[in-house]
Amino acid sequence: MYYLCKMFIKTIVKTDSKSQKVYEYLRLCESYRLGNKTRHNTIVSLGLQPYLDTKLKKKDLADRIEMLLIGNSSLFSQDIDPEIEALAQFFYKKILTKKIISQDGVSYSKAGTTDFSDSCLKNNHTIDLNSIVTEEVREIGAEWLCYQAIEQLGITSFLEQQGWEQKWIQYAIIHLISKSVYPCSEHKTAYCIQNNSDVASLLGVENQKLTRHHLYEVSKKLYQIKSEIEPYLSHKTNTLFDIQDKIVLYDLTNTYFEGRKEGSELAQFGRSKEKRSDAKLASLALITNAEGFVKYSKIYQGNISEPGTLLETVNALSEATSTLNRKPLIVLDASFSTNENMTMLKENGFDYLSVTRSKLKNYNVVNPSQPSVALQDNRGNEINVKFVTKEKSKKVADRKNDNDTFLYIKSDKKAIKEASMESKFSSKFEAELLNLVEGLTKPKGTKKLEKVAERIGRIKQKYTYASKLYDIEVTEKKGIVSAIVYKKKPVETKATDGVYFIRTSRENLNEMAIWEIYNTLTEIEATFRTLKTDLAIRPVHHQTDQNTEGHIFLGVLAYQVVATVRYQLKSKKINDSWQTIVMKMNTQKSVITSMIDSENKKITIKTCSQASSDAKAIYKALNYKDKAFENKLIVFP
Repeated sequence: MYYLCKMFIKTIVKTDSKSQKVYEYLRLCESYRLGNKTRHNTIVSLGLQPYLDTKLKKKDLADRIEMLLIGNSSLFSQDIDPEIEALAQFFYKKILTKKIISQDGVSYSKAGTTDFSDSCLKNNHTIDLNSIVTEEVREIGAEWLCYQAIEQLGITSFLEQQGWEQKWIQYAIIHLISKSVYPCSEHKTAYCIQNNSDVASLLGVENQKLTRHHLYEVSKKLYQIKSEIEPYLSHKTNTLFDIQDKIVLYDLTNTYFEGRKEGSELAQFGRSKEKRSDAKLASLALITNAEGFVKYSKIYQGNISEPGTLLETVNALSEATSTLNRKPLIVLDASFSTNENMTMLKENGFDYLSVTRSKLKNYNVVNPSQPSVALQDNRGNEINVKFVTKEKSKKVADRKNDNDTFLYIKSDKKAIKEASMESKFSSKFEAELLNLVEGLTKPKGTKKLEKVAERIGRIKQKYTYASKLYDIEVTEKKGIVSAIVYKKKPVETKATDGVYFIRTSRENLNEMAIWEIYNTLTEIEATFRTLKTDLAIRPVHHQTDQNTEGHIFLGVLAYQVVATVRYQLKSKKINDSWQTIVMKMNTQKSVITSMIDSENKKITIKTCSQASSDAKAIYKALNYKDKAFENKLIVFP
């Protein structure tokens, strides 16, 4: 099997026998696969070209000639160097004039036919229908979508500017696309690249040569330039989509490890978001803007405290955002809303908005004569809000934040949810007590007063909130417990049910503005869901901290690709989840078909299938090309 894969420029070094002067001649070549081996074929000699003095210029020329031959213009043709464009047009016409390659994509190479008759050029062949064989079908749609998003972000050019070798750039792009489309371990990713996906051909790489070891290495290499690539993508997305970062969001999550992770500094036991108390954790702090793009990330040990992370990351915030006139408003979850953090943000010139960590007990309504303002939450449920003022703190150190604006919010749906959670915890609390009571009648059950008191203490500690709702009486004689009686206290509807408070240092915001800004927190929650579920940064199977950091950061970079696609689709009213987008795009395939003609010549055709109606709608909304390549046909004996 033989088919055209990718054009590239090859340098041939020759030395003049008399003057001993060294010359570099250039050739435009194509790579193709013959069986399981890759071969190179010269298309046309380019001669001496002093202007092509860098790998980037050579690649740009080869790519441009190939695009002209297959009838496509560059995705971003306005960025093409005029010198490169002039050379491309010259050699493109030379290739057509000499009939080295026809404009319809038929390659007449040394391995192929030398018959340049009109019938051959028009692809007129008499085919034995029984000889038609579909040799290979691979996924291409989602890969092509991600590739174009990566080109839109300029990641390839950025890596070239960082001095990366061409092969590592190719591996990085392949790994990013694969992480976005098929998030799994490096071992499974390598298998997908070799057997299921046609992503390698998009970069001109032979899929069989890419192993999991290459993927491990390129993940580590990407993490090593974290301090360069993260600010680049932050500024790039702002420039592409005219974003000003007036609001940024901060939150912390964690992912758990499979395995013991002995000797790891990163993996530590902590409070797991997934309730995996049996597994060690690593924590990921993210700063995103309201549009969902990552501004800054940092990987912490699994036992890091949530409030303590803010101080370490806030200093990097100014460099990670592109706002020039003023620092952005930071939106925080309640877990970070300590007086120390609020004071620290003010001292660094940041405004903030956050839910208070606890309900205010002493406050006054700003305008008691006016009714509460009725708004709706993101599910259409009615809420009532009003401005209140907080009474002065008893601690002098906490009074710096007493002048914040506080918004009182009462939600009937939240009250119902709180009652449901109270019922759930009460049921679990009673189940633990009932188990203890039943043990009093069993031969080996806990009966000693000291042990029973210890068990009750542990249950109360486990269900702190529910324990306040019960009276517990223990009957004992000579240190042996004979009965445990528990009774739930009468539950009264409280005025504070369904009530919470939002605080902000920003002045002159009305109730609606504060509420809308607060709801941007759902964006960072969606980011973490995408990272954990769609991009599979959990669980972590790596044994070394270096590989773990590379694994998590690769997920963050892949998320930037996903966010680039979804942000543009949302602007066109396409609100599909990433999994749904991938599913729709995977209907587009790369297919290799071979057949024998009447002259006993083998014809091999590589085609990119037409995009489905759903996939076409996505391509159109993004203004992307809807085919990864035009049909490529090879004729050879």
